[in-house]
Amino acid sequence: MRLTKHAHACVTVEKDGTRLVIDPGTLTPDAAEAVARADAVLVTHEHFDHFDEKLIAAALDARPELRVYGTAAVARALGGDERVRAVTAGDTFAVGPVAVAVHGHRHAPIHADVPRPDNVGYLLDGGALYHPGDAYHVPDAPVRTLLLPTSGPWTKLGEAAEYVRAVRPDRVVQIHELMLSELGQTSTARLLGEQGLTGVPVTRLAPGATLTL
Repeated sequence: MRLTKHAHACVTVEKDGTRLVIDPGTLTPDAAEAVARADAVLVTHEHFDHFDEKLIAAALDARPELRVYGTAAVARALGGDERVRAVTAGDTFAVGPVAVAVHGHRHAPIHADVPRPDNVGYLLDGGALYHPGDAYHVPDAPVRTLLLPTSGPWTKLGEAAEYVRAVRPDRVVQIHELMLSELGQTSTARLLGEQGLTGVPVTRLAPGATLTL
């Protein structure tokens, strides 16, 4: 399985000719290109930086074969299209050869005055990869590669470190990084990485870079 990093929270996963795109939001410049090549789109929650509603609606209009998975709010936003499946924790499904298990319930808290939408994480291929969306939810299954959000109004480096320790992945790939400068991304990876608080290697991928899982 191959992972391609896009800007912010979006990634593409490919296996045996099947492509999944997770969280193509408005902060990802090449989201439309990624979705145009995807067999399925997985959305963790409805925030704009993870879910470009207009882009995905247009893709559904243009491509009858496209499938979309997301929270109930995502499904409602897309007008109840039968090709859009609302998923919750405990659900499982497959896209071609890629098995997907759904974990988690809610977005991490930002502030008491900010509503917390439903947020689901996706565990792919029996634990090969976990995308948590905007939450530090620990799945009740082994994770080999963890996509770790490192910037945003809800994130804290101390919580991120404890999250990695709880999940105990073999490897961490940094995502959700756009609010950090180059210096911030480097120092965050160092603090959370193999020689830092977690003892787990942290990989930084530039948009467009790939990694074999």
